[in-house]
Amino acid sequence: MTKIHSFLSWIVLLMLGAMMSCQDESKDLDLTLTPANILFTPADNISVKLQPTTSASVVFEWEQAKAEDGTLVLYEVLFDKENGDFSNPVAVVLSDGSGAQNRLTLSHKNLNKIAATAGIASLTSGKLKWTVTSSKGPNIVQSTNARTLSVDRPAGFAEVPTTAYLTGSATETGTDISKALPLKKTSEGTFEIFTSLKAGSFKIVSGTTNDAKVFSATNNLSALAEGGETTIEGDTKLYRLEFDFNNAAMTATEITEVGLWIAAQNKVTVTLPYVGNSTWKIENTPIEFFQFDWGRDERYKFRLKTKANGEESEIWYASQSSDNSRPVTGTPASYFYLTPKPASQWDYSYKFASEVDKSNVDITVYFQPTAEYTHKVVVR
Repeated sequence: MTKIHSFLSWIVLLMLGAMMSCQDESKDLDLTLTPANILFTPADNISVKLQPTTSASVVFEWEQAKAEDGTLVLYEVLFDKENGDFSNPVAVVLSDGSGAQNRLTLSHKNLNKIAATAGIASLTSGKLKWTVTSSKGPNIVQSTNARTLSVDRPAGFAEVPTTAYLTGSATETGTDISKALPLKKTSEGTFEIFTSLKAGSFKIVSGTTNDAKVFSATNNLSALAEGGETTIEGDTKLYRLEFDFNNAAMTATEITEVGLWIAAQNKVTVTLPYVGNSTWKIENTPIEFFQFDWGRDERYKFRLKTKANGEESEIWYASQSSDNSRPVTGTPASYFYLTPKPASQWDYSYKFASEVDKSNVDITVYFQPTAEYTHKVVVR
């Protein structure tokens, strides 16, 4: 019993010693530091034309704060409206090096978001105030100086969606947002869809739940705005709808015809009806290769006749390769991919398989946004 008691006493003494040591260390800990009062860059009231779709950035730099004990100081940059006092800043950003460096490299994209939060509208100029805080533990000191930054915001939105959908009574899937039509992402901030629109209304949403961000088409389907919805009147029409959230722009191109172009005849010989779901299909249509002195020619592609702003035009969808062989069993799916190409009678044509000659076939053209644009030819 005596040995156990002695051991416990020893443990208690160790714990008391550790506690006293921590108390002594806390007494020695000095949180005193000086503010970073000298701001280096950018110069006061400098003007920046924001280009959020590029890799451009703005560098904010200031003098180092001095900690009394010479240990690490952390920095944050505070942004506020022009008349703000930083008591409720619109943004607080940790400096480079996870807060350890006395500089901040801020992309135009993120600065554009801050400007929008401060109430500076797109396509307008406005001013932001910025200053720096230095901190050591719970001790935070703010610079006694601040500078103003003038920013020119571009068209577009401060934060573009990474996904986009079409929904509403004018669309093919109606007002149930869970069934909204996905848009095909063509690049960062740009989307498109081949679809029909009927009398009713539609909107563009960033997701398929009710908390998704909403956009609408304005200015006769040529611009985008946050919120709202767009009304469509008149007969149902087929469209290629292109959305550019980087520039708050939209293009609505009416598709008046999708035709099978036979190269040897230098014309469209078959028009494909629209069957819904971004798909055009002709069934049981006869195909016969064209007879030349040297042999029978089987080359084809697709021509879309379009109308935009009252002007008619054409879009050609053809092969990725300028010259091809006839497809056979095992030909890769990429052979049939639809690629935009310049107008040409012969170049970038596909070739029908040998068994298509003098047969009836089904031809389907798919512009579905969730996959590669492609087509299929099936012998009846």
